[in-house]
Amino acid sequence: MAGGNAIRGSRVGAGPMGEAERGDAAPRVFVSYWCANGHQTRPSFAEEPGLAVPETWDCPRCGFPAGQDEANPPAPPKVEPYKTHLAYVKERRSDADGKAILDEALATLRERKLIQ
Repeated sequence: MAGGNAIRGSRVGAGPMGEAERGDAAPRVFVSYWCANGHQTRPSFAEEPGLAVPETWDCPRCGFPAGQDEANPPAPPKVEPYKTHLAYVKERRSDADGKAILDEALATLRERKLIQ
């Protein structure tokens, strides 16, 4: 035994290889899904009683939702641009409301003599 390797080509803990030792694979159902970019995805599901196949599936290539109808795939999600805190405040308040709130806060500070 030159080198001390009695078991070559195997890992520690590796079990027997082959279908006979692992058992039989469950019967599979393949379902096709298409996204808005035309990518087809075919995930497989174990065939069993009461199988509920999802209506949509995320496309692994582009991330868009994919549906089972090739002619009418789901629309891609609408991406909203980043909004600042000020943009959200301006959606809720008009300029007149903002001026009234600012005037009230300034009046309070002037009463307390914190500003002039």
